[in-house]
Amino acid sequence: MSILVGLTGWGDHASLYQNAKDRQNKLYTYSSQFPVVEIDSSFYAIQSKENYQKWVNETPENFSFVIKAFQTLTGHDRKSLTNREAKQIVDDFIESITPVIRANKLNTVLFQFPPWFSVKQRNLQKIKKIKHWMGDIPVAIEFRNRTWFEGYQNETLSLLKELGVTHVICDEPQAGEGSVPIVEDSTNDHVLIRFHGRNVHGWNNHGQENWREVRFLYCYNQNELQEWAHRIQTLTKKAKSVTVLFNNNSGGDAADNAKQLLELLDIDYKGLNPKQIDLFDF
Repeated sequence: MSILVGLTGWGDHASLYQNAKDRQNKLYTYSSQFPVVEIDSSFYAIQSKENYQKWVNETPENFSFVIKAFQTLTGHDRKSLTNREAKQIVDDFIESITPVIRANKLNTVLFQFPPWFSVKQRNLQKIKKIKHWMGDIPVAIEFRNRTWFEGYQNETLSLLKELGVTHVICDEPQAGEGSVPIVEDSTNDHVLIRFHGRNVHGWNNHGQENWREVRFLYCYNQNELQEWAHRIQTLTKKAKSVTVLFNNNSGGDAADNAKQLLELLDIDYKGLNPKQIDLFDF
């Protein structure tokens, strides 16, 4: 049984990088402290195989990546695609991540669907089609629309179990239809948990210019993390692996909260990158 705790992205966590060498080699430094990371840049553009190979080379043997699916596949950019066009994008995406797959460093591919992706027949078909096209590649699905769990929770979880897809458990603001409740259930051998914070005002206020800077502005307190430590220990009895990702970094809190959780779970990882030593840093 493994519990992997990490962060979404490795570039924006200032507390992890103590000197110039740390900042020059951020992924190396990051992977001296955590065993898993989420790649977010893949959501905005299909990354090159060279990028993935570089990231593979900079991380230790047992490190793993959660790779966020390209936004055109999840519908965030609202592009209308033919079946053939969508299949080609899936193929291009799969081809791009082959260095991670070959290195046995793929944790899962995360499909985070937008808030307007509600329970509809065409969306059910889209999920089935994506899973079919992804083949044996592990897939996790995160919903941002609560209709999947209000009145349809059993059906939603049954569908994901049938497809062998990981249900992403979210801790996020309870802010209406565009948010989901905490649903503590596993749909296969892998549990993926993502912490987005509990900033209700920031979650929905997209009209403000700096909404990205405040949406994930939240610091979990010790009691909240203790509750999650108990939940995670319970989930380890239902699955072979649990991956936890902190995304509450608008105020730079993700790394500290992740380390607090590791302490509560009494986890001390082995096999990470050696810490970098700067002889001029006293």
